[in-house]
Amino acid sequence: MTNTASLESPGHASRAIPAIFWGGFVVGVLDLTYAIVVYSPHHPIRIPQTIASGVLGMKSYQEGAASTVLGVFLHFVIAWSAATLYFIASRELPFMIGRAIPAGMIFGALVYGFMHLVVLPLSAAPKSHIPLPYAACEFVEHWFFVGLPIALSVRKFTK
Repeated sequence: MTNTASLESPGHASRAIPAIFWGGFVVGVLDLTYAIVVYSPHHPIRIPQTIASGVLGMKSYQEGAASTVLGVFLHFVIAWSAATLYFIASRELPFMIGRAIPAGMIFGALVYGFMHLVVLPLSAAPKSHIPLPYAACEFVEHWFFVGLPIALSVRKFTK
């Protein structure tokens, strides 16, 4: 039996909005901060410009504040999209709520894989090689700064 009734109930929307908002917001802040601290602490504007380069290509680095704002906006759209996906999946897979910590960490790993194997190759972002230690740290960072905040937010607002 599916959880379709809970998807259509009035309480579903009231639980979904704060779960998705706060999960995505925390992820957006943590992940963006991590990227700035690790990859560009002396020129933090480069991180959102790099995100915007997925749409604008190399021209993003010449667009100044406009591409920076676009990059921050896109970053949070991606974070809220991931939170939305987790929330929807958790309606059909209750272990994502009951076992939020391992489920969230697995979800963070899946988000990392999807971003690096699908999104980035299909984007206009400049292709670059990330040294293995940085890639490994970023992979683990996605467990704790992406998957876990989303899972814990969904659990908090679902129970």
